[in-house]
Amino acid sequence: MADQITALQQADSAQDLLRATQELAASADASAAPVLVEVLGFNNPGAAVAAVEGLISLGTAAVDALLQLDPENYGARAWAVRALAGIGDVRGLELLLDALGSDVAASVRRAAAKGLGQMQLAELPPDQQQVVQRQCLGALLAATSDGEWVVRYAVAVGLELLAAGLPPRLPEWQQARAGLVTLLAAAADNAPVVQRRAHLALLRLEQQ
Repeated sequence: MADQITALQQADSAQDLLRATQELAASADASAAPVLVEVLGFNNPGAAVAAVEGLISLGTAAVDALLQLDPENYGARAWAVRALAGIGDVRGLELLLDALGSDVAASVRRAAAKGLGQMQLAELPPDQQQVVQRQCLGALLAATSDGEWVVRYAVAVGLELLAAGLPPRLPEWQQARAGLVTLLAAAADNAPVVQRRAHLALLRLEQQ
């Protein structure tokens, strides 16, 4: 591990950095998390993708390091949203909610939308699970009117994932379904691919 970290820190080209990040990410060692998080702030998209994949593979062990990022470093924060969305740890909830509601980049909002649909809540008490589900649902419903179709597509995915974990009798399930119906509506600014994804989600939920 020490050799891999040293190789990353001493990388003197974009290709060397990418290779070193891939090797460190593949180590599956939780102690690599802070170093992989550092990579998110470098101006190397390839290495950042490798770091995100490595952080997601580490799961909850990577969350503390991700949450210690400098909030002023927008580039690193954007990659962190992707990692936290993939991990699904509730400690990343506030960052995902903020990203979906206000991030300027559609790709970041898209990642946040999917992440909010797949939060891992099994270890929380039932009442806390409901609170988190309602927060996620509220953010996803608000984002059904996002100006970018790629975000609305991800919102359809997020709503389906969220509703799939709920009994159909719950109001939250009905609200998620209503959000999908909104995305299903034909409109000049609603891409057919979004409508098709919402239709697929509704079909799957009806078969629950």
